[in-house]
Amino acid sequence: MAQAPDYSDRPWLDPEAEPFIRVQSVSKHFGDFTAVDSVDLEIYKGELFCLLGGSGCGKSTLLRMLAGFETPSSGRIEIDGQNMTDVPPYERPVNMMFQSYALFPHMTVEGNVAYGLRRDGVARSEIEQRVADMLELVELIQFRKRKPHQLSGGQRQRVALARALVKQPKVLLLDEPLGALDKRLRDQTQYELMNIQDRLGVTFVVVTHDQEEAMTLSTRIAVMDAGRFMQIGTPTEIYEFPNSRLVATFIGNANMFEGRVTENGPDHLIVVSKRPDCEFYIDHGVSIAEGTRVWIALRPEKVRISKQPPGNSSANQIRGMVHDIGYLGGMSTYRVDVEGERLVEITSQNQIRPRDGNPPIDWDEEVYLSWEASNPVVLTK
Repeated sequence: MAQAPDYSDRPWLDPEAEPFIRVQSVSKHFGDFTAVDSVDLEIYKGELFCLLGGSGCGKSTLLRMLAGFETPSSGRIEIDGQNMTDVPPYERPVNMMFQSYALFPHMTVEGNVAYGLRRDGVARSEIEQRVADMLELVELIQFRKRKPHQLSGGQRQRVALARALVKQPKVLLLDEPLGALDKRLRDQTQYELMNIQDRLGVTFVVVTHDQEEAMTLSTRIAVMDAGRFMQIGTPTEIYEFPNSRLVATFIGNANMFEGRVTENGPDHLIVVSKRPDCEFYIDHGVSIAEGTRVWIALRPEKVRISKQPPGNSSANQIRGMVHDIGYLGGMSTYRVDVEGERLVEITSQNQIRPRDGNPPIDWDEEVYLSWEASNPVVLTK
């Protein structure tokens, strides 16, 4: 007898799993402007889910509707099986952490974390225990008597997180939670946030415009644009298999080549770009008719660069001239001028240090770019 698949870490693949948050045909209009346009979304218990998009895409408006600060113009929102569409914020099993942190400057760390519990009339002994437990979790117990101005940015961020979590919400909503931190601290805090979420098992919904942050934090990502979801999937799915040019160029960097399908076999596809000597051979079948206009997305790290032609085949290679080089320590970025296309970007690990101090590839040198047949992604929109 076949063993049932284990969907414990991917509940969205389990046909019998019930979503913890369900958004059904939700829209939000502000006069003639549509901020959120009839979106559907299912988030499962224990997920760290990211709403990702540029400014004005509707992600914060959707988060505010989940919190109850905005009412949908149409549609329905459910949390843990209950209709929350018209329920006020203070009656929802959610809490929200704002980008500004909104800490009370006259209160100590302890006082800030305990504030919501005191407002709810929780017994003093329980407040003390829950606050102590939460400060222990975020590693701030030794700073409990300090005030916000005596803390670093990362410490203030953890106070705001502790205050949001101490009320034991079923869902924590985070609006650009790391936006006020510098890059080094933001990178460090991402992992702290993930560890805290994993230990508590609370469902997190995070709004961010930072692609790297979303890729690092989330179980799944919803990419938003103009009030709609462009693609929903795991970080790997979104990066490796984008469904459109918009997603491919928004998540990381991608070189785009326009072309037409010249051959479509059961196990391969051939696309010829505007350059007659640039032919893409893709080693998997795609349901696209011959003659169809398509775009090829090719990630910079999947392109090899060399001074010598890579082989006898004319497919999956192109020649160009080095236009720019950026040395980043662990890797170098090359921008190569390929006639008939815009500059092609390549990233290459610096694994070998030349003894003479000269780079192996220099500006204005002729180079060859090549890639594996499995690397190009074929896009029709």
